[in-house]
Amino acid sequence: MGDPVLIGIRFALYADLMLIAGLAAFPLFALTRSERLAPQSMMASIWRAERWLCAAGLLLSILGMGVLAASMQGVGLLSLELQPFWDLVRETEVGTAWVYRSAALLLALGVAIWMVRWPTTSAAVLAAAGSVAVASLVWSGHAGATEGAAGTVHRISDILHLIAAAVWIGAIGAFLILISPRRVREWPGGLQIAARSLDQFSRVGTICALVIAATGLVNSQMIVGAENLGRSLGSPYGQLLLAKLALFGLMLALAAANRWRLTPALAAAVPGTDTDNVDADPDLAIAAMRRSLIIEASAALAILALVAWFGTLEPFVTADPV
Repeated sequence: MGDPVLIGIRFALYADLMLIAGLAAFPLFALTRSERLAPQSMMASIWRAERWLCAAGLLLSILGMGVLAASMQGVGLLSLELQPFWDLVRETEVGTAWVYRSAALLLALGVAIWMVRWPTTSAAVLAAAGSVAVASLVWSGHAGATEGAAGTVHRISDILHLIAAAVWIGAIGAFLILISPRRVREWPGGLQIAARSLDQFSRVGTICALVIAATGLVNSQMIVGAENLGRSLGSPYGQLLLAKLALFGLMLALAAANRWRLTPALAAAVPGTDTDNVDADPDLAIAAMRRSLIIEASAALAILALVAWFGTLEPFVTADPV
């Protein structure tokens, strides 16, 4: 059923790298230039989060590579020798992907520390570096093992799948920061920024959902195949995949509720706007949106846990030899 330690590291790495890319992308489509430049604004919180996430990503990536090398050598992590580790790095595609991931994370960390004076450029570079780091995870899953032209298609599809998921997950994290009870009141125009950015994300989120669904179908066809679907459902891989699809459906339902019910309610609670409703309670609107986002974030984390798990499993049950 897979190594629990390796699965745990994979889960943490997926979540960490997706937040790096997604949080950096958020201000590019959700905040205005003046909001990115404001000294006491959401950008300060994003920079702090990015520094911790990049540092954690580097540590998790090194730890994951060490655990993988130790597992392949059949020894404990503390008994791993340096030479087998470097052999894995130099001689395998997984190792090459790890090098690119490490370089991207070092670049992202440097940008998050030293380039905060240029928020738009910094966010763009961070989003690009984070996307490279996220894309490198493809080579540690089923797509990395697919050969030939089909392998190229599979890897491209999986990269798009992960990056779209990163933008969505990063936006959820950003919104939870933005509408926290303390910050939404402290930041100038915090409630108005939250309402506007939530509305703007509806278009980006729709694109992300479509990309995730389309590439998910491609990935499933590459790994399982429509003709083998019933057979796969008898395996732990297929059952975990079904659970992932159910959670994705929950996220879509929550996103729809946010778009059509909770975001208009939040906009109506913003004083001095065209949608201002004097009877609307901003605290209630914020609390309702926050509850929905917390549930959506929980579903996203559960999906990442399932992906980290079934990425280590075979899609079909292998019959025991007689």
